[in-house]
Parts: sequence; structure tokens; C-alpha cells
Amino acid sequence: MKKIINTDKAPKAIGPYSQAVEANGILFISGQVPIDPATGKLVEGGIKEQTEQVMKNIGAILEASGLNYSNVVKSTCLLSDMDNFAAMNEVYGRYYTTDMPARAAYGVVKLPLGALIEIETIAIR
Repeated sequence: MKKIINTDKAPKAIGPYSQAVEANGILFISGQVPIDPATGKLVEGGIKEQTEQVMKNIGAILEASGLNYSNVVKSTCLLSDMDNFAAMNEVYGRYYTTDMPARAAYGVVKLPLGALIEIETIAIR
């Protein structure tokens, strides 16, 4: 059985997908870009500010599901420029300090809305 997760504390989906779907105790969070849910727009600033907003969006979805960052088992980070990896990693590392999730990071040509970063996440109960 699957359960659709939606919260006003994270950006609304900008296409035909859900913020997250839970199935059999596994939460699949759709790729989050650095949209401020209060304004519906990309946050100002560079990779650090954008990564911070993405992590806040992930946190809001985790919270809406009754989970937190310690439940995360896998992240996939998409960067529009791999030169931003170290700065992204610095912010990301503040959210995962013990029992870090598995992770992959890829450089991509372009992200939605001109974002510098997108992160998708898998968590378990």
C-alpha cells in the first residue's frame, strides 16, 4: 500500500508527481530544488544558500512523514556544476553527522528553473 505525502512547508510539485510517496515503510522523496515554499521562487544566493533550502525542504517532508534526517538511507545529489561539490558538501554535512546515508552525486547539464542543485532522498521507518 502506498501513501502520498504532501506538506505546505515544502514546495508544491511543479509537475505530475508527489512531494513524496511512502510504500512498505520506505519513503521516496522527489528531487527537491531550492524553492522557498513561502514565495514559490528559487532562493537568492549561490550553491550554499540553495543547498540549505533544499535540505530544509527535505526536512519538512521528512517531518510531515513522522521521520527525520536519521531515517535517511540514500541521497542522490544533482549539481549543475561539479565545481560546487565542496560547498554543497559542507552544507549537506551539517544535516548528516552520524550514520550518514549512502549517496551519489552527479554533474548534470541543466536543472529545473535554473537551480544549481537538486536532491532526491530515500528514508525508512
